[in-house]
Amino acid sequence: MSKENIFKRWPWLAHVLAMIGVSLVILVVVFSIIKLYARQGQEYELPDVVGTNIAELKADNPIELDVVVLDSIFRPGQEGGRILTQDPKAGTMVKKGRKLYITMTAYSPEDAVLPELAGLTVRQAVSELANAGLETGTLKFVEDRYKNSVIDQSCKGKTVYAGQQIPRGSVIDLTVGLGDSTGRSVVPFVIGKTSDKARRDILSASLNVGKEHFKGVKHKETAVVYKQEPDYNGVNKYDYGTEVELWYVDEDKTDVQKMIQDFKIDSSKIIDPNNIDDRRPSPDEVEERGGWLW
Repeated sequence: MSKENIFKRWPWLAHVLAMIGVSLVILVVVFSIIKLYARQGQEYELPDVVGTNIAELKADNPIELDVVVLDSIFRPGQEGGRILTQDPKAGTMVKKGRKLYITMTAYSPEDAVLPELAGLTVRQAVSELANAGLETGTLKFVEDRYKNSVIDQSCKGKTVYAGQQIPRGSVIDLTVGLGDSTGRSVVPFVIGKTSDKARRDILSASLNVGKEHFKGVKHKETAVVYKQEPDYNGVNKYDYGTEVELWYVDEDKTDVQKMIQDFKIDSSKIIDPNNIDDRRPSPDEVEERGGWLW
């Protein structure tokens, strides 16, 4: 039977075929537009920009990244504009115009106001300093009736006072009381953490950060701890001020989660060294008790 005979016998068939043809054309056009709009198949590998200067990135930006500065940190002796961290990480497949979030070194120091630290526990003081944009340096423990309580603070060997303006990013050393006996603390678990986070955890436990080993590390800011000494077991306690030595590896060269699980300890044996109320009492509390017993 010829095509003409088919269409004469079933005239509606021509309309159906025409509708199907038009629909297919429309679908092809729509998907072509979507593909073009979404840039499917046009993904690029995100380069490693940590350590480069933001001016270089903006001058040589072939995939048109939209660079967003989340924070700038002043670091004495380092040039301003040097990229410290990036998100997404290098190697991620992205499309043109993708937002790239970075932190970088500041071009000039901004003033920070030193918070009131006297009477706070070390953990509280470390947190207050971080919130103010300052870093905690070395903890020096001396005889004092108030255990684990900040007595004094200094910057580059000179005493500084609450309310004083100092360059943001400055390192503040703390003088801390021992109370009526030598304080002891559990070394925190810092495997898999960056230097900033590991230092904060160690200092918050009233311990000091010892040597930090970055041999073979490309990016210190994002490197993570793979070894610590003393090691963590959740039980052994060490004198306040004990130094914890740290070894680092580049984050992209290790499986952080596996590394953490390899060191997993029975959580029932973990002791929180900061779960103590050893702050300096307020004058009202002293008056209410008729003195303070330690």
